[in-house]
Amino acid sequence: MYKFSKYLIATALGAAAFAVSLSGQADTIKVGFNVPLTGFAAADGKSARIGAELAVEQVNAAGGINGKNIELVIYDDQASPKESAPLAAKLITQDEVVAGISGSYSGATRAAATIYQENGTPYISAYAVHPDITRSGDYVFRTSFMGEVQGRAGAKLVGEMMGKKRVSVITLANDFGKSLEAGFKEKAGEYGIEIIGEYDYSIKDREFGPIVSKVKAESPDAIYASGYFFTAGPLVTQLREAGVTAPVIGQEGYDGEMFIKIAGDAAEGVIITTSLDRDSNDPLAQAFITGFQAKSGYPADMVSASTHTAVLVLAEALKQVDPSDKAALRQAIASTSINAATGNISFNKLGEVKKSVQVQVVRDGGWHHFAVISDPVLLAPPEE
Repeated sequence: MYKFSKYLIATALGAAAFAVSLSGQADTIKVGFNVPLTGFAAADGKSARIGAELAVEQVNAAGGINGKNIELVIYDDQASPKESAPLAAKLITQDEVVAGISGSYSGATRAAATIYQENGTPYISAYAVHPDITRSGDYVFRTSFMGEVQGRAGAKLVGEMMGKKRVSVITLANDFGKSLEAGFKEKAGEYGIEIIGEYDYSIKDREFGPIVSKVKAESPDAIYASGYFFTAGPLVTQLREAGVTAPVIGQEGYDGEMFIKIAGDAAEGVIITTSLDRDSNDPLAQAFITGFQAKSGYPADMVSASTHTAVLVLAEALKQVDPSDKAALRQAIASTSINAATGNISFNKLGEVKKSVQVQVVRDGGWHHFAVISDPVLLAPPEE
């Protein structure tokens, strides 16, 4: 068993500036939840927290886990590995959670995953994309796509489904962007795509003049651009202001109300690969979308749907075993297959999810159905 250093224990006990327990009852099953509630990722963190809380409320209202309620123990990790690792230690040693869920980005999730794995405590990443997250070990799972898988789906969308061949690629230079780029480039040639320009930018960038000028000169058929809402909003706005009319294809980092607010009219027509279909007729998806809107006061997004799904996966597994038996709980998660707002969820032996990719487009100021990609070979995550 991993032994925490004195420094890590001390940091874990003192680092959390924010902690919330959903019930406070003694006879509950505690689940840890790290999420960015302050800092650059706070808007995503808010949606993730509300999605997780909604799932807990729904599970508990339906009888809980064999009569016991789930208690969600929430800490603000600021999307920082320096915060998430000691918080994971605190959740395991002091809060005595039976499992953890990440509602955070890749860097923070990777750091926490190592702590959970070394202490034999199950951990589910709701939406972080980096491939090394599940490679932390067999106690770590993911309920959304790894970046490479979503990138491959993007290549099929652009080259085959949209018929666009000359493509400029704009990449956010972090774990998220680079993994998406890798998947897109891996399959681009198979779909007849010629990458005519490649550009990287920093997560701190909000002015994209040099990139925009070069892309405009290339006159691409389409632009494959990774980013979060706070970088993608300015990027798309500046492309449109410069007269670039080629369709912009993004990913789940765009997914939410904030991108549309930032980009305004420039958001119209932007297409993304993601996990939530707002126009789905599935009762589970519609119940989530309606429930989230009522609880949050704004439309559902990818991070809220993904954290909601992660909680439901864990709840289903908890019903099958003694929650105190973490090895049995790990096995129950690995064997879980459920329907959720983000589709039918099951895992391969690496703990990666197997499900379809939803494609959404901004139309009339909101996200709507564009297509679905269900190719099981293309979307197959790695097994090891």
